[in-house]
Amino acid sequence: MDWGAIFSNAAVELISPTTAAYALAALGLAVHFGYTGLLNFGQAGFMALGAYGYAISILTFGFPVWGAFLVGVGASVIFALILGIPTLRLRADYLAIVTIAAAEIVRLLFTTNTYASVTGSANGLSGYKNEFAALNPLADGTYGFGPFTNNAYDTWLRIVAWSIVILAALLVWQIMRSPWGRVIKGIREDEDAVRALGKNVYAYKMQSLIFGGVLGTIAGMIFALPRAVVPSNYQTTLTFFIYAILLLGGAATVLGPIIGSMIFWVLLSFFSGFVARAVEAGWLPFMTSIQGGQLRFILVGVAIMLIVIFRPQGIFGNKKELAFVR
Repeated sequence: MDWGAIFSNAAVELISPTTAAYALAALGLAVHFGYTGLLNFGQAGFMALGAYGYAISILTFGFPVWGAFLVGVGASVIFALILGIPTLRLRADYLAIVTIAAAEIVRLLFTTNTYASVTGSANGLSGYKNEFAALNPLADGTYGFGPFTNNAYDTWLRIVAWSIVILAALLVWQIMRSPWGRVIKGIREDEDAVRALGKNVYAYKMQSLIFGGVLGTIAGMIFALPRAVVPSNYQTTLTFFIYAILLLGGAATVLGPIIGSMIFWVLLSFFSGFVARAVEAGWLPFMTSIQGGQLRFILVGVAIMLIVIFRPQGIFGNKKELAFVR
């Protein structure tokens, strides 16, 4: 058993672009669910719009990076309005039903052969990274140390991804300390009381849905830059993973989604490497390599369950914030 390789591969996930993307998406859900009490089960849809909006803008229309970024953000705003207008005046469970269905509709639209020339259908899209790579100020070569050594493009991507995560976290932290943030948290606790104070609860909910959705859309762009954009990456399981990260770190926190994402991906990578090598070594003779790939999710789930049982508010959460989760 090569423990060095297992721990090295797990450590790489601490600052990987995927970890950053999930952290940013979970931060968006913290705005929705943690601070506002909105049950958004369609964050995968926002991420898909960000990834496809960015890729299609570059490949089909030849937009620069900043233009593709604005297209993705604009698509998420429209998506949030479509979701929020018919549901935000109703009970929270209506939003949950609509968002999970809408995210799946978005994924299927990108999968259909009708728009294959633009979306790539089930094969997805690739070849849109050159514009982002052209902005790289780093010279060719390797950077970092130990398991964190990467080429110039990967290093540049990590710098940009984690800079965005840090800026987004600071923005959310500052906004939630503002009068707007206090109204948002008041809506989570008792929206009737907030409405009695003369606040437009519907407008605040819509603003929160848009804000958190934009964070999810930017996360989708980061998620797409190290890989191709494929519809199968944006299934409902993606949203459930983000919720697991959010609850692991703490729902109504800023650091929680970031640390939760790091822990989630380190655990997933560790168990993936451990199970694969255990099967090869014959430690698990009753299991194939394919079955071992599924076992890692079970082990990660058990680890998260233990944390939730003994620390239900999450790592950075406060027990006072648990009332809205029940």
